[in-house]
Amino acid sequence: MAQQPSTVRPFRSLGAVSLGTAFLVALTGCTSSKTATASGGSTITVGTTDQVTSLDPAGAWDAGSGTIESEVYATLLSVKNGATEVSPDLAAGIELTGPKEYTVTLRKGLKFANGHQLTSSDVKFSFDRTLKIADENGPSSLLYNLASVAAPAPTTVVFTLKSANDTLFPQVLSTAAGYIVDEQTFPADKILDDKAIVAAKPWNGPYGVTSYDKNSLVSFAENGSYGGQLGTPKTKNVQLKYYTDASNLKLDVQQGTVDAVYRTLTTADLDDLAKKKDIKVHTGSGNGIRYIVFDFQTQPYGTRTKSADKAKALAVRQAVADSVDRAQLAQQVYKNSYQPLYSSVPDGLTGATDSFKSLYGDKKGGPDKAAAAARLKAAKVTTPVTLNLQYNSDHYGSSSADEYALVKTQLEATGLFKVNLQSTEWTQYGKDRIKHLYPLYQLGWYADYLDADNYLSPFYSANSWVANDYDDPAVRELIKKEETETDAGKRTELLKQAQDKAAAQVPLLPLLQGSTAIVTRTDVSGVPDALTSAYTFRWAGLAKK
Repeated sequence: MAQQPSTVRPFRSLGAVSLGTAFLVALTGCTSSKTATASGGSTITVGTTDQVTSLDPAGAWDAGSGTIESEVYATLLSVKNGATEVSPDLAAGIELTGPKEYTVTLRKGLKFANGHQLTSSDVKFSFDRTLKIADENGPSSLLYNLASVAAPAPTTVVFTLKSANDTLFPQVLSTAAGYIVDEQTFPADKILDDKAIVAAKPWNGPYGVTSYDKNSLVSFAENGSYGGQLGTPKTKNVQLKYYTDASNLKLDVQQGTVDAVYRTLTTADLDDLAKKKDIKVHTGSGNGIRYIVFDFQTQPYGTRTKSADKAKALAVRQAVADSVDRAQLAQQVYKNSYQPLYSSVPDGLTGATDSFKSLYGDKKGGPDKAAAAARLKAAKVTTPVTLNLQYNSDHYGSSSADEYALVKTQLEATGLFKVNLQSTEWTQYGKDRIKHLYPLYQLGWYADYLDADNYLSPFYSANSWVANDYDDPAVRELIKKEETETDAGKRTELLKQAQDKAAAQVPLLPLLQGSTAIVTRTDVSGVPDALTSAYTFRWAGLAKK
């Protein structure tokens, strides 16, 4: 993955804007973005195995929901494909008007697809609502530094922050936490049902939903009311078709029933499709990671268990960290399309450090059974320890079954663990994990913005999205400091310290850093041959011959 700039806090997609001593951020949008001409009546069908949790931006922060949300909702700032910096989308510009204050000017004449005017009042409503609802599966934790939002004029929004010098905030405005919703449609204090959302047509992105059969088939059409920077879609109509079996998805793209595949085919299927003459497999570096979460309440010796013991619980987590073989997982399951990961921060981002490699088994080149046994013995833990491990195959791909079967084999090979594997569909998985029903479980992460902070604050901060009851004040203080540190060297050191301290407690166990793959028929254009970690799959640029 490309190295992040080290002189300033980077904006999303590897770009950077230096504020210097001035308060003006040079982000000025064009007055019109309708430059492309939509192709004829062609419809592009995209296939996926990735299920939707919710169409309400306040209640979902997962890739499946985000696939739809990123097409039908817009943000104040976004990143155009091919660009490397955040730039205005619904906004016309943004200024840093005080140490703790950003002022955004909206484009004039913005509307939702239902005809409602989109004004600063909707913007204020959207951010206030996300913070008020604070759904455990939603993106509210990204707004950690937002104190208040004001709408002094129809096209003026003022964001007041809790801490000064937060040059990361413009990136946050481009994330799932920044989707602008219609205040005449959405309730202020609860999540709105998908069917009610579709019926109200509150779309302000390039597309709108025209028919909705959740996690089966969704149809989209160009939203003529969209006034942002992504422009007019090259293809007016798109269908999103859902599959429960990746092999059926592979067959349909091979036969031409599906034009493009975005998440998730197996490595073997991708290798086979790459050999087909009418198929193009686009690959490149990815910012996604895979990891195991320990629930501090229900893991062995967790706080809600009859045998609760913090020292024993820590020994179990550390012994598991000593026992996994990441290199074997990467090679055997993913044919090295994934790489071993030794921190929650992927290799290649400024501040990434291999904390787990220096603390656990891999410091000797691989799993260390003796070290694991010594930790458990010192804590007086009776072995074998029973581990109830949950994984998901419809959200993270069918290869997850092979991945976690191998994790089970690795752990049990030490003689220290007995692993019970279970799998649950994603729509239920997200509900269960935040209720602490899974003592250990699989998760993955895809960056909202390419900065080390986006791999730390969602996992370890006070509003942790992982919600596993991990609480380390020292780690949280380090994260708070790095988020406003303007000196690049000092910030890098704070990032490394946060990773080291978190790794010592093992709230989660990083396993793999992945690559990106998108499959298209050869008559579909708009996807680069080589993908970068900053690439975002957007339908507006797709065209079909």
